[in-house]
Amino acid sequence: MVLLITTITVSLSALLGLYLAYLTVVARKRSKIGVGSGDDHALQLRIRSHGNLVEYAVFALPLLGLLEQNQAPQWLVALLALLWLSGRVLHPWGLIAGEGKYHVGRFSGTLLTWFSIAALAIANVVMVLL
Repeated sequence: MVLLITTITVSLSALLGLYLAYLTVVARKRSKIGVGSGDDHALQLRIRSHGNLVEYAVFALPLLGLLEQNQAPQWLVALLALLWLSGRVLHPWGLIAGEGKYHVGRFSGTLLTWFSIAALAIANVVMVLL
């Protein structure tokens, strides 16, 4: 069984992770800080943007794969994948652009991420119990 939606979603998430890592490396080079963030606020925001993606991906991506493997309706898998990816793009944009303060991208990105993970978890439980 090919997990098409999961394959695409994991791949796009990995590319986003690489982009966020790149932004971190550029900020490290600019500030000449090899480890940690020092007192560089811009570097700290980029580190957190990357770390935040990884911290949530460890839950969302396996749940997505399990949902697709459990033969959930493809529209549901695709919708939750789209919500996940949207949240993961919006959050770092809002965190960096808002300089760590409130920003609609950060808020909506967090909301979409939490909703997608909760929906994936609930959908998986429902799929295996029914």
